[in-house]
Amino acid sequence: MSKTNPGNYFEDFSVGQVLHHATPRTITEGDIALYTALYGMRFAVQSADSFAMDIGYEAAPIDDFLVFHMVFGKTVPDISLNAVANLGYADCKFVQPVYPGDTVSTTSKVIGLKENSNGKTGVVYVRSTGRNQIGEIVLDYVRWVMVRKKDENSPAPTADVPELPKRVEPSHFAESTPEINVAEYNNDLAGAPYRWGDYEVGEKIDHVDGMTIEEAEHQMATRLYQNTAKVHFNNHTESQGRFGKRLMYGGHVISMARALSFNGLANGFHVAAINGGRHVSPCFAGDTIYAWSEILEKEAIPGREDVGALRVKTIAVKNHPCANFPGKTENGYHESVMLDLDYWLVMPR
Repeated sequence: MSKTNPGNYFEDFSVGQVLHHATPRTITEGDIALYTALYGMRFAVQSADSFAMDIGYEAAPIDDFLVFHMVFGKTVPDISLNAVANLGYADCKFVQPVYPGDTVSTTSKVIGLKENSNGKTGVVYVRSTGRNQIGEIVLDYVRWVMVRKKDENSPAPTADVPELPKRVEPSHFAESTPEINVAEYNNDLAGAPYRWGDYEVGEKIDHVDGMTIEEAEHQMATRLYQNTAKVHFNNHTESQGRFGKRLMYGGHVISMARALSFNGLANGFHVAAINGGRHVSPCFAGDTIYAWSEILEKEAIPGREDVGALRVKTIAVKNHPCANFPGKTENGYHESVMLDLDYWLVMPR
């Protein structure tokens, strides 16, 4: 009898199924240094204890997307080891800060299933919850992923696609962000003078800079998150697949886009929620990533005078500068678009 884990195929999932994922992860200063080396994140709150403590944090919190990747990585062996692609995200809430030395673990619940018309794959919807070492929720999100069937002749389950909210309500952010001492928030050290009141709905920002994905950096990143998906690691098998080579982890593109967004959104120090996200097209080593953002909404946070929330759409593209803001058109997306991410930023007022 084999003792190895082949991963779950589409027919192994059932609605209501709960998965307890292995390998809790203590996030250390070393992880943060490596994450910074991979993406060049420059947000002051996550970069300097002194800056973070001056405005009200216990210490510099761990970058929100590093937390996301660590929580996400736990789920891969059980949910997406046999995935064709991760398709999207919704209703993602960053519930409270995570600090160096905290340990995150993850559980998931299957909330929907739908077989694809080709009969070879299906879409699995899961809600995954990350908790710290004392059981407090730090992150909660839904994602959907296309998973291969083990037996193409196995019967399709009854389609069950969950209804998901279009956005996370800003009222959730009052507790996820500590009270900020705005008088101690130093624009010069943060890197830009523009705060919540300086942005307008409909405004578009070309983040200008580009960053090329290197094979080695992507491999290091997915190992950092303990993401074991075959499509990212095994060039022997993927050379026989539909792309003929390894596919870059979509979360790698998310972090690259977030790093690039510093140039234009430097004071958006906290990603409070992801309303929705779509990996529009694949990304490979050698592609150069650019990004642009649009302000979709501007909301006060109930009971808070120190910070406000901006709903932002960030589009990441490959090998195409963003001066003309390539995005979604009547006929679909511009051919360069890889990522369409709709999220909330918290920014000082």
